[in-house]
Amino acid sequence: MENEIRDIRHSFEEEMKNVTDAKTTEEMRIKYLGRKGLISGLMGKLPSVNEDERPSAGKELNILKTYIQKELERKKNELLSGEAKKGEKIDVTMPGILPEEGRLHPITKTLNEINDIFVSLGFKIAEGPEIEKEFYNFEALNIPPEHPSRDAFDTFYIKNDVLLRSHTSTVQIRIMEKTQPPIQAIMPGKVYRPDAVDASHSFMFHQVEGLLVDKDVKFSDLKGVLSLFTKRMFGEKTKTRFRPSFFPFTEPSAEVDISCIICRGKGCRVCSHTRWLEILGAGMVNPRVFEAVGYSPNKYTGFAFGMGVERIAMLKYGIDDIRLFFENDVRFLKQF
Repeated sequence: MENEIRDIRHSFEEEMKNVTDAKTTEEMRIKYLGRKGLISGLMGKLPSVNEDERPSAGKELNILKTYIQKELERKKNELLSGEAKKGEKIDVTMPGILPEEGRLHPITKTLNEINDIFVSLGFKIAEGPEIEKEFYNFEALNIPPEHPSRDAFDTFYIKNDVLLRSHTSTVQIRIMEKTQPPIQAIMPGKVYRPDAVDASHSFMFHQVEGLLVDKDVKFSDLKGVLSLFTKRMFGEKTKTRFRPSFFPFTEPSAEVDISCIICRGKGCRVCSHTRWLEILGAGMVNPRVFEAVGYSPNKYTGFAFGMGVERIAMLKYGIDDIRLFFENDVRFLKQF
């Protein structure tokens, strides 16, 4: 049996030297591996081999079978590759195909522009974790336990007092915990709220919040910074309006509007004919927030503000559906 195995291997190797096409390769497969091939013939003889020699003979026969299979597969691939190269034609006169140029996402572009404006005004960029504790998301910001935003239906709770942050104000608290005034920073990042998705709401969106703390900071400083921001963001002719409002973490608080950039004060569907568009909230830091981080409200004052990046991008680019930002439709994204 061992001599027969050796002879078949030698015969196969010699014949393989003359194989030049796929047809011959297939004929070789049938001859050696087919149902009536040489390997099957030897397999049929195994029962007649001495019992002591049978395991060794069976092992050698399997090794030979595997070897022939691999060699035939290698030759087949080699011939196919050669045929492909033989039929390949290269027209050296054709111009090359340039890869398509990528673009920044409109949210990224808007976020970069917002950051650049505030950095030019002396603000630093600070970031923090997206998974937070209730203390940073609510308690330190003077949001009481009975406040609606702390309900399980209005916040993504992970477990007990751990949640996905609902605003980047959490970073303000972390900065004040570790840093003594003066502080001048903005906090961009993703935030999460369990809102039903529609044309103006998403369960995940982006915010930029700002904080300035020092001695003798006034509301007029806040108005000056935000008025300058809106002019750089939307144009020099943009007007700013502050309306009294309420936020637990600022006092006094205000909603900030800009003159409608669509109708330029004439009244249109976008501004509901009011000639104004709301873009952010702001106010003077509530003394209770200072107390939560160990600052003396008698020594320091400050202002804070926050805006939704998607809201700014929608106004800037005339987009009427927030869902377009996240659908990854290339036809939409190519416009920016």
